[in-house]
Amino acid sequence: AARFRECAARALLLPRRRPDQRTPLWQQRRRAADLLKAAAKYPAFPILLETTRECLNDVFDLPSLRELLRDLRSRRIRLVAVDTTRPSPFASSLVFGWIAVYMYEGDAPLAERRVAALALDRDLLRDLLGAEELRELLDADALADLELELQCLTEQRQARHSEDLWDLLARLGPLTRGELDARCQQDPSSWIAELLGTRRVIEVAIGAELHVATAEDAGRLRDALGVVLPPGLPGAFTESVANPLVELVARFAHTHGPFLTAHVGSHFGIPALRAIAALEELERQGRIVRGEFRPGGSEREWCDGEVLTQLRRRSLAVFRREVEPVEQVTLARFLPAWQGVGGSWRRLDGLVEVLNVLQGAPLVASSLEPDVLRARLADYRPADLDALCTAGEVVWAGAGGVGSTDGRLRLAFRDQAPLCIPPPVSIPEDPTQLALLAHLAQRGASFWSDLTRAAQLAQLPYDDGSVLTALWDLLWAGFVTNDSLAPVRAFLKAGGGVSRTKSASVPARRKPRLGRLARPGPPAGAGRWSLVAPLLEPKPHSTEAAHGKAMQLLERYGVLTRETTLGDGTEGGFAGIYPLLKALEERGQVRRGYFVAGLGAAQFALPGAVDRLRSYREPAESPSALLLAATDPAQPYGAALAWPLSTGRPARAAGAHVIMVGGEAVAYLERNGRSLLTFPAAAEHHAWPFALRDLLTRRALRQIEITKINGEPANSSPLAIDLCSLGFVEGYRGLVMRGP
Repeated sequence: AARFRECAARALLLPRRRPDQRTPLWQQRRRAADLLKAAAKYPAFPILLETTRECLNDVFDLPSLRELLRDLRSRRIRLVAVDTTRPSPFASSLVFGWIAVYMYEGDAPLAERRVAALALDRDLLRDLLGAEELRELLDADALADLELELQCLTEQRQARHSEDLWDLLARLGPLTRGELDARCQQDPSSWIAELLGTRRVIEVAIGAELHVATAEDAGRLRDALGVVLPPGLPGAFTESVANPLVELVARFAHTHGPFLTAHVGSHFGIPALRAIAALEELERQGRIVRGEFRPGGSEREWCDGEVLTQLRRRSLAVFRREVEPVEQVTLARFLPAWQGVGGSWRRLDGLVEVLNVLQGAPLVASSLEPDVLRARLADYRPADLDALCTAGEVVWAGAGGVGSTDGRLRLAFRDQAPLCIPPPVSIPEDPTQLALLAHLAQRGASFWSDLTRAAQLAQLPYDDGSVLTALWDLLWAGFVTNDSLAPVRAFLKAGGGVSRTKSASVPARRKPRLGRLARPGPPAGAGRWSLVAPLLEPKPHSTEAAHGKAMQLLERYGVLTRETTLGDGTEGGFAGIYPLLKALEERGQVRRGYFVAGLGAAQFALPGAVDRLRSYREPAESPSALLLAATDPAQPYGAALAWPLSTGRPARAAGAHVIMVGGEAVAYLERNGRSLLTFPAAAEHHAWPFALRDLLTRRALRQIEITKINGEPANSSPLAIDLCSLGFVEGYRGLVMRGP
């Protein structure tokens, strides 16, 4: 087409509107396209011949190609296949073009792929695919809306008076009275009677039903369908028409979406062979096309060219809206679903899937089992996690203390531990800690009695309090671990194990007696203790460690932003893994784009996560309340997203909980449940207090007592009436909800 435009311009067949001004290129292309369409009917048109000669001789150099092939056949030129380490200069340009176009084609999210495909020229797409294969590219909702408009079934296109009724019949063709009633804003009986009286419309039998049609269609209906016309029509309306059935079918196609041959036959009451003949004639004229259009269909359909253009344009607009960044609340709906909160995972296999997402994340110990794991596994049992730990499949290490009674833990599969668990950075100075580390390094995994004996041999106080305090300081610092989580549960249950102020006196030694346990150790020191350092061997290369960290963050969050990385507490922050994310994007393993509005332009995501994120644009019709720990990785507020406006200071604090409804944060319950803070979204969702019952169930609490709401006494708060109607009762100090 470009060569034809140049040839036509040289032949002065594309005159300028004004000789002293240049013609815009788009106008030249449009005029050349119109000229080419008209000239295509005459194969001997001189400009067509010149264009063909120029393409075959000047552009493609066809004579030289024929000479080369002739020399190959006559053995004047020998063809040798050579394997090289890099492509030749000629081939490298072809390889580069192929990679640029096709390498990442399958990695793009579905919306981007649909936009790219629908943006192609329809004729070009048909040439590439061999047919109109648009079933996966067109939007079903856009098709439904377009069909309603074409059939004048929308309120804006319904008939309002008799003139609109006549226009409707002229546009759609013959209709029954019932079909007319659906397309009018009121009963059309009087309008039909008025038009029949003035002979502007007629009533004829098509098939087994009476249809109302315009008088102008009388000749077409008689010649095409054999209907009997009423007497008294003007002769101009009863004259014979060329190809009457073709014209009727063309109007049918112009006012319908993609349709089958059987639809035409049933609509006009004609045999399938006559319908096929008319459709094929329209296809030869280029007025309709055949292909796979209707989403969810199974047969090839027919479609009017203009209707298909409108459908492609509307579908393209829909998909372009999907490419736009989602609102931040959409991320809050996506993240719990991505991490399996409230999902269908069950028992040991489900626990493995959960740990695969959460491994390496610093999780608060007091919230790990009752809040984080139980939110994802309805039938979670602590014995399942202990079974994985004692079998050596899962290991854990401390990630810092939280006060004197809590801390953070990192869980990881043993083979992934060097990538998910960072080595400790602090150096212990306490003599008891040094003695315990030396003993574990020399003797390996040891029980409680072995640890106290090591302190005794080092001439240090070896009572339960001092040894247990040193042991747990080493645990939170990331130096030691245990074969199970039973000591952690005992530590939390005791409020921090054994008091740190306990006397360091040496207990009286008893004479050992066979069959008798001399002195049981504390529950927080039970199990077999070992060093974390051997689990982190062999030490990975810095690049390998950064790669594993980046992939784990993508697996955990799906869509990774700077704010998400900072909230996760990743060592080195977003800058530490950005080079790896950029390299992964260049390899096509992750996508980079602006997926969530307001979170910066540097966003990376797994290809499947982008499609799933966009599927949560619209909230559920009746979303349920979701209770999550404030420190749960699936809870984005305070990390990836800012907290909503409130009268307090919510934070991702240990022991606090957040209630979300449809991705919106509605309430914040501080540690121990004494103080409740609500957000503006609480006014739209009134049943959110029911989620507090989940807290009673998960933590096996007898009751929740709220003493303050938004900084005011709970009993005098405006929310007191609503809370009491949902299960709370007034108590001495506040509002109380008791467990079952």
